[in-house]
Amino acid sequence: MRRLAFAILGLFLAVQGQAQSIVPAPPQVAAEAFILVDAATGFVIAKDNPDAALPPASLTKLMTSYVLANEIAEGRLSRDEQVVVSENSWSQNPVFNGSSLMWIEPGKDVTIGELERGIVIASGNDATVAVAEHIAGSEEAFAELMNQHAERLGLGGSHFMNSHGLPDPNHYTTARDLAKLSAAIIREFPEHYARYQELDYTYNDIKQYNRNKLLREDPSVDGLKTGYTSEAGYGLVASAKRGDMRLISVVLGTSSPTARKNETRSLLNYGFRFYETARLLDAGEELEKPRVWKGQVDYAPVGVLDEIVLTLPRGKRQQVEQRVALADDIEAPLAIGDSVGTLTLLLDGELLYQGPVVALQAVEPGGFFARLWDIILMWLASLFGA
Repeated sequence: MRRLAFAILGLFLAVQGQAQSIVPAPPQVAAEAFILVDAATGFVIAKDNPDAALPPASLTKLMTSYVLANEIAEGRLSRDEQVVVSENSWSQNPVFNGSSLMWIEPGKDVTIGELERGIVIASGNDATVAVAEHIAGSEEAFAELMNQHAERLGLGGSHFMNSHGLPDPNHYTTARDLAKLSAAIIREFPEHYARYQELDYTYNDIKQYNRNKLLREDPSVDGLKTGYTSEAGYGLVASAKRGDMRLISVVLGTSSPTARKNETRSLLNYGFRFYETARLLDAGEELEKPRVWKGQVDYAPVGVLDEIVLTLPRGKRQQVEQRVALADDIEAPLAIGDSVGTLTLLLDGELLYQGPVVALQAVEPGGFFARLWDIILMWLASLFGA
């Protein structure tokens, strides 16, 4: 009876483990395009129409703020720096009629730090123009700067004509590009990214609230940006971190503020529930210690220089198969980082990763007699197939 009980328990645990690794189809999302990405690995968990060129509306300000943060990081700009508000960037400019504003005005002092919050939190079109003119001299020159950064970041489906996102037939981006851009903001400019989770901002005695309502409803959400025009519909780029996993969701062209919020929440919950960011190997982790011929040492550690992090279905981490294939004869001299083989990671027979196995220790050539002796040993090994 005891043996039968253990057998039943073992079968139950095996079935339970298999059930945990089942991943259902992504949720249906009522949007023109969407994508859900693991920020650490770039793995796309769910998508539909991710490369469709669409008007971004105020999601454009992600690129505007990226350029701004980059100028600060490069030391060409300071958050304490005063900015002159031109007639063009004045909140009363007719171009801005009915749109989001920070309410800046000529003759009233404003700093880069205040404009930064005005762009990120209040989504002020006037603030973006003031920043554009201050950095590049004109909106047109700033738009060119935006496009140069887009090219450098690999945003192949994007083209920017202005800093704010008001409609222009040649102003467009994609869900995939917005996810890449958001990951770059989070990775490169953490101090700037912290602005995206601020709930409100007051300037000129006008208090405005962050339009990303998920910030108030989900404590794991800490960014990024909403957007709306009648042409673009309602869009939301959001990022959330739960445990060691950060996801980025992009939803474009939904029907209402409530729809974009609910569709985003649905995508984020799906990603966190069924996937995990798994650190499979640490930087500098040793995999083997093979024979090294003609060197000052006979054996040397080999492995990976950089950590290997992959996105996996939850419950599958322990089932990843690791295969190491080393060169037949590894010979000195070896420098750290020299390739000596290949590492392959598989899950259920599917390729997850393939990359080099490298020397983790430098090996200098041995003396004349040591090298001669190794040549003899190598010849004997080849002769007898050892």
